This record gives sequence, C-alpha cells and structure tokens, in this order.
Amino acid sequence: MSVRLQELLHKYEVGAGAYIVRFALVVAAVVALAVTYDMIGFRNLATQEGMDTAQLAGNIAEGKGYTTSFIRPLSLYLVEKQERTNSTNNYEGTTSPNPLPQRRGNAQGHPDLANAPIYPALLAGVLKVNPLGEPDLSKQQRFSVFPPDLWIAIFNQALFALAAWMVFRLAKRLFDEPVAWASAAVFLLSELLWRFTLSGLSTILLMIIFLGLAGVMARIESGARDTTGGSRNLVGWALLAGVLAGTAGMTRYSCACLILPVVILLVVSPSPKRALLVLAAVAAFCAVMLPWTIRNFQLSGTPFGTAGFAIMETTSSFPGDQLQRSLHPALGQINTGEYWDKLVANTRDIVVNDLPKLGGNWVSALFLASLLIGFRNPVLGRMRIFVVLSLIALVLAQALGRTSLSTDSPEVNSENLLVIAAPLVFIYGTSLFLILRDQLTLPGPAARGLAWVVFYAVLAAPLLLTLFGQHPSPVVYPPYYPPWIQQKAGSMPENNVIMSDIPWAVAWYGKRSSVWLALKHIDRRSDKFKDDFYAIDRVQQLNALYLTAKSLKSMDVKAVADWAGKKTADKDWELVQKMVTELGQRLLDLKQDADAEGLKAIYKVVERNWIHGGGDDWDSFVLGIFVKREVPTGFPLQRASFGIMPEIFLRESEREPAKTIQ
Repeated sequence: MSVRLQELLHKYEVGAGAYIVRFALVVAAVVALAVTYDMIGFRNLATQEGMDTAQLAGNIAEGKGYTTSFIRPLSLYLVEKQERTNSTNNYEGTTSPNPLPQRRGNAQGHPDLANAPIYPALLAGVLKVNPLGEPDLSKQQRFSVFPPDLWIAIFNQALFALAAWMVFRLAKRLFDEPVAWASAAVFLLSELLWRFTLSGLSTILLMIIFLGLAGVMARIESGARDTTGGSRNLVGWALLAGVLAGTAGMTRYSCACLILPVVILLVVSPSPKRALLVLAAVAAFCAVMLPWTIRNFQLSGTPFGTAGFAIMETTSSFPGDQLQRSLHPALGQINTGEYWDKLVANTRDIVVNDLPKLGGNWVSALFLASLLIGFRNPVLGRMRIFVVLSLIALVLAQALGRTSLSTDSPEVNSENLLVIAAPLVFIYGTSLFLILRDQLTLPGPAARGLAWVVFYAVLAAPLLLTLFGQHPSPVVYPPYYPPWIQQKAGSMPENNVIMSDIPWAVAWYGKRSSVWLALKHIDRRSDKFKDDFYAIDRVQQLNALYLTAKSLKSMDVKAVADWAGKKTADKDWELVQKMVTELGQRLLDLKQDADAEGLKAIYKVVERNWIHGGGDDWDSFVLGIFVKREVPTGFPLQRASFGIMPEIFLRESEREPAKTIQ
C-alpha cells in the first residue's frame, strides 16, 4: 500500500477528514428525518399567531411596510385615540374621556401593533424567495398542502438544524464531546420541537438567540476568571449579551425578561469591572429595544402596542379574547388584585404541568436532579444558575402574559416561553445521564451500547409514535379550509374589509383586510361606548361578514338547518316565538322533546340569549338566518353569495335597508 493511500485513509479515519465525514452523515440524517416528518406529520398553519405572523411578513415582502391585514378592534381604539392626541384638533368640548371619532377609516396600511419586528422581517425575506409558489386554491379540485405554509416549515426546520449545531458547540465547550453528541441527539429527537417547526412561530429562532446568549455568558464567566485577559474583551461580551437580550425582546416582547438573569449574573460576577459590565449590557439592551418602542408609542400611546395588554387578558374583567375584540375597553376597571390572582393561578399551573415536561421529554427531570450535584468547574455551576434564573424569569413572564391563545393551542403557542430554555436543560440533563451511566457496572461495550439505545428510544418515543402512528390530515379543518377562505375573500375587491371570527386566516389565505368579530351583534347600551358590529362599522366600514365553524360550533347548526328545511318549520318557529314571549312551561317541555333535535338546538340559543341575555349575541343572529332566512332590520349585509351552509358569508348589497337574505 502506497504512503499516499495510507495518509488518505488516516485522514478520513482519525484525522480532519473524519470530522467532515461525520458532519456530512449527521446533516444527511437530519435532512432525511425532516423530509420523513414533513411527509407524514406535516400540517398547514394551525394557530392564530402563525397565520398572523405569516400575513404580516407577506405584507412586508410585498412592500406594504410593517402593516397588518388582521385588525383587532383594540388596535383601532389605540390608533384612533393616539391620532386624536397627536392632532391639533383635540376635540374640545368632548365631555367623554375616550369616545372614538365617528368616521370611516381605511384598513389598508393599518400599522401592526401586536408583533415584535425581527421574526416577521426575517420571514418576509424567506417568503420573497419562495420557490414553491402560491397557487390559486379556489381553482383546485382537491386540496391538502398550502405551499407557503410548507416553505415556512422548511425555513424553521433549517433554523432547527442550526440550533442543534449550536447545542453541540455549547455542550462541547461546557462539558466534552460525548455530552455534545448526546445533547444534540436529544434535541433533534424531541417531537414537541418538531411541532414548533410547523407552527410558523418564532420559537426556534428564539432558541438560537438564547443559545447565543448562553454562549456569551459562558465566555464572560470564563474571562472573569482569566487573569491574563483584559477587561476590554469582557465589556465587548457584555455589550453582545445586552444586544442578544434585546434581540430576544424584539423577536417576542415577553422575552425581554431575559435581561434580568443577564444583569443578575453580571452583578455577582467575580470580575472587578462588574459595574461596567452591567452598564454595558443594559445600555446595549436599551439601544436595541428603544427605537421600536418609540415607534409603538407614537402610533398607539403604548410601548408594546396591543401585545402590552396581555397582562390584562383572561382576568375576571376581560375573560377570553374579550379585550382584543373591544372597541371601547374599560381599562380602568381592572385592579391590582386581579393581576396577582392571575400570576398565582398561572404560576401554579406552569409549575405543576409545564415545568416537569419542559421540551416534551423527561430529560428535564434529569436537569432538576442535576441541581443537587456540584461541579468542579465554577463556570458550569454559574451557567446552571443562569439557566435557573432564566426559567424563573420566563415562568413569571409566561404566567402574567398568558391569554386565550394558550387555551386554543395548549402546547404549541407563542406564550410557551419555557421551551426556549429547553436546549440548556437538555445539555445539563444529558450530562447527568452520562455521569450516572459511567457509575454503573455494565458488563462490556455491548451493555453500554444497549443503555444508549434504551435512552434514545424512550426520548424518541413521541416522535416515533408520530411517524409510525396514525397520520393526521394536513388540512386543519375545522375551522380552516384555505380554498373556501380564498374563494370568499377573492369575491371581494382588494380594498374591502371583512369582519370574521378567523381574521388571521382571511388575512393570510384570503389576502384581504379582516377585522376580528365584534363582541356582540348589537350592544343595547345607550352610552357612546358600544362594542358591537355597528360601532366598528362606523369607525371602519365593513363590507362582508364571515362566520366559520369556530363560531358556529357553539350551536348545532346542522340540526337547526335540517329542522328549518322541513315544511313545519314556519309553524314551529311561530310557536317558539310565542313561547319566548310567554316564558311558559311549554318552553321547558320543548327542551325535553327527544324527537326535536333542531328545536332543542334552538332552545339552547333562546335560553342563553333571549330569556337571559336579550338576544344581543351572535348566536341569536345566526339563529335568525337559519330559521327565518333573514338578518335583523338595519343590518347592511344581506347577500349570501355562497349560501349559509356550512359557513355564513354575507356581503353588502349597496347597504339597502332590506333584511331578507338575498
């Protein structure tokens, strides 16, 4: 064998070439896993936040600036109020503190006040070079995958692969190469994280930022103990830590809390320049955060726009999504006790349910156990403190910022902040497993290999069950069926505005401005602070109403429609009206009529709205459409171009006074 051949074999067995071969094999394995997962487990965007971010990124990519097509009534309120404040005409003589000007707005170019800017801007560049195209779904006979949704997933999976590489590098720096390989494998085998790659959320990008922040803090801790290093390097790293913490805040506002563990760790740093380090980190953090918060304040009078009101949501004053759908929110009615109650209740839920299954597997339990073990290397101990402090900050931010989004999608949502720290938790948990494995008296390499197989098999069980179990449909219906959304939205001119219960989907799939469904069809209060369809229509002209299964599931619309189609429907409807008026015993008897499924469905709406609530809600509005084939008098939208089943889509008919559906 020639010397040249021997050198070549040595290079690719133990030399620098071995690293290249291993790297290529790992990349091929990750790509194969991603392709397999997408072929089996891919679903189109399923969350409100994913579609909201996508439509915002689409507007940026089309040159419309940082504007949104998903319009929250709260955003209308904030923008109009700030415009009135900034105007030279301050509405002198207005005795009420916050009435909106009665004018018709233009939804085109409405500024986005809900999303931090970095991820939508990055996603805009991704959509700009989308090679998969964006087909006209209204012309397709069959539908399964929306190509831009798949392209967003591919982009996030590329970020996921980058995050896995960063996990490897950080684990190798803190521990050694075996821990690095095992930590990266644990990270890549977490099924929950793969679901986040399909969600369209900024979670994977935030993991990358957090890993970068942890790496910088590790360098600061090492440099503070290095007597040969100068303070100038430490100041530079402190500046970078502040920039990364600010970048996290500009990716998701609630993640700005990460500046707290950074500052605490710098305050107790062994470096004599700790005060300068803290000042540098805070200054860099403010330099990143301040320009955008000033922009928000100029537009809305608040530093974080509508996102800053998350702390008020799901309290007793604003249950569910009521605050975001309010045109005249009574912000002064909430008290500090409600904040405390929300913090305590949500923190308990997070500690009991979310913290033990952090990252989607039980390695987090090993991390908690590792807190009882001391390290000879002080940097490892200090970094573990940084992880714990970060988890505490994220728990508090998640508890106070939790909204109805966490109810709609319990695990995969932007309010799941703990998962951002999962990479560091995996590293420390995996290191403990290796320590325990080395202390076991295993008989030979085969037994040690079997231990690894069992370890990875248990961790990968959720992912394996997803790949080899029942395959879900990529269509997230109900309530999202993109061809229907495109068909209905496409029937409207581009400058028209649609009120909908899924405005984020109308904005993303339908490419039309959409206002979130008002709290009520009609608000019977006599003051100026109504929160209904007509109040929003006075501020922002509405050209269509789109109700989907998201709202219609609250009543059995099929049973009502079947009953209404019978010949006896008119007679029975007159009976229902008479019973509602008389409030007699016959109504209670009707409730128990086992053969009248449609009437029982109607009764639920009648009892909830007309007997106890006065018929203000959208359920009674829908009931009138299905039973009497008409909308209330004065309602400007009467044309049902696509029928009223399985979705209701009403558009204007030159705003004529008629109420019968055409």
